[in-house]
Amino acid sequence: MREETDMPRLEPLPESELGEFEETFRPARERLGGVPNSVKIMARRPEITKAWSAMSAKIMGPGTVDRALKTMVGHVASRAAGCNYCMAHTAHAGELLGVPAEKEEALWDFENSPLFDDGERAALRVALGAGQVPNCVSDADFDALRAHFDEEQIVELIAVISMYGFLNRWNDTLATELESAPLAHGRAHLAQHGWDPKKHLRSE
Repeated sequence: MREETDMPRLEPLPESELGEFEETFRPARERLGGVPNSVKIMARRPEITKAWSAMSAKIMGPGTVDRALKTMVGHVASRAAGCNYCMAHTAHAGELLGVPAEKEEALWDFENSPLFDDGERAALRVALGAGQVPNCVSDADFDALRAHFDEEQIVELIAVISMYGFLNRWNDTLATELESAPLAHGRAHLAQHGWDPKKHLRSE
């Protein structure tokens, strides 16, 4: 039986101890409006934190694929993996990048919603299959992806999915506490679809 918790299994380091990471964390502050607790926990191993931050900035920053689509891909992959922490963060990041609330909420039914085009559906379908264990991406799914994205873009999309595979396991294992902004966003836009942040809330 899966054990639940009412507190994070490791505490994030306080801001006062993160001075050496100021430049390292700059992309996250710009992209997310702050440094997630997940990375503040990771900061106990500075070399891992710096390598991780550099990689995530390259993957989620400007590239060959629209950044809003990348957040939606990360969201669907995280939903498939069952990581409520990452679902809240990707939804909040999507809002910051201009994803309309109605489109964000329709991610739960992207196959049928008229708010998504065929290219977005192809990317989200691969994210949904790749976020599951065992991997459920079919040749047909990948052929559909090839119809809308070149190989450089496909590498970027799979990098997003793979990055969230790491984050899903990190945050679900550590029961990382959700910060106020993504928590509020999740409650406003995700809870109606069954999203439950309980594991990532500190008991009062």
